[in-house]
Amino acid sequence: MVPDESNLYPELTGFDNLCFCAALYGMRGRKRQQRARDLLARFGLEQAADRRFSGYSKGMKRKLTIAAGIIHEPEILFLDEPATGIDVAIARQLRQLVADLHASGTTIFLTTHYIEEAERLCGRIAFIVSGSIVRIDSVEELLQPFQGRHSVQIACDPPADGIKSELSDSFPSLEFSFPRQGVIRVDSKSQIKAGALVYFLEERGIGVSEARRIKPSLEDVFVRITGIEADAMENGRGKKGKAA
Repeated sequence: MVPDESNLYPELTGFDNLCFCAALYGMRGRKRQQRARDLLARFGLEQAADRRFSGYSKGMKRKLTIAAGIIHEPEILFLDEPATGIDVAIARQLRQLVADLHASGTTIFLTTHYIEEAERLCGRIAFIVSGSIVRIDSVEELLQPFQGRHSVQIACDPPADGIKSELSDSFPSLEFSFPRQGVIRVDSKSQIKAGALVYFLEERGIGVSEARRIKPSLEDVFVRITGIEADAMENGRGKKGKAA
């Protein structure tokens, strides 16, 4: 189990923390020391091996905490919010580690508020709202209802919320939504002519800075099933929900 906050000892060095955790799992002295060195090298922490854990940066602490969780090569690993609060480079390393562990046969349960991360790393997804699983399935099955649909996202200024009815009346075959200020999302079962929409908006004094086609994502599934906007969830503004 790798918790979202470190459970290691601040007064011990990185090397000693790993050796101590290995000892808890019954690993012999020479084997645990070698395994600790291997993991320190794998996570780029060799230079900090003899430094106290309390002096590590947040990203370094996260990496050592994960190293401690896998030092005994577990068959099942629980990762709670592994990429929260760390920089992009370290997050990429951790995602690659998860992929490598999975490829080697480790079963991984990962909880995250980042829908994109779940879609990228997980084979099966469970949506959890207020402590209850509301849907569980493979990524492919969850995305199935969106197959054959077309979507366009338009960034505009000023926001076009005020002409929503006019948009719907003028383009009855299209579905319009406004996920956030200054953004229009257009969905349809047939191809969408973005040029006509841009012309329509600009004729009404609404400038368009971007109009791009987007593929349906797991975030769309999450919003449809739970009614919670993913951005609001990640920022702690909506109901409690996460993907696992």
